[in-house]
Amino acid sequence: MTIEAFTEFLGWVSVINIAVLGISATLVVAMRGPISKIHSKFFGLDQKDLGRAYFQYLAQYKIAMIVLSIAPYFALKIMA
Repeated sequence: MTIEAFTEFLGWVSVINIAVLGISATLVVAMRGPISKIHSKFFGLDQKDLGRAYFQYLAQYKIAMIVLSIAPYFALKIMA
């Protein structure tokens, strides 16, 4: 695999990750009530704790996305 192909791969991975993060954040904000009820029953957590869990999930996903796909993409773009 060439550097150009790997750079393109990371670019598409970044686009997909940004889309997943955007959809996840939108669903958590728009459908918080029904989602909280389902997750509360499924995992046995209070609805107050779920708000923190949703925020932590989105924050950790964003950090992982930046570290594992966006930063390497820009590093390879700078190198090329």
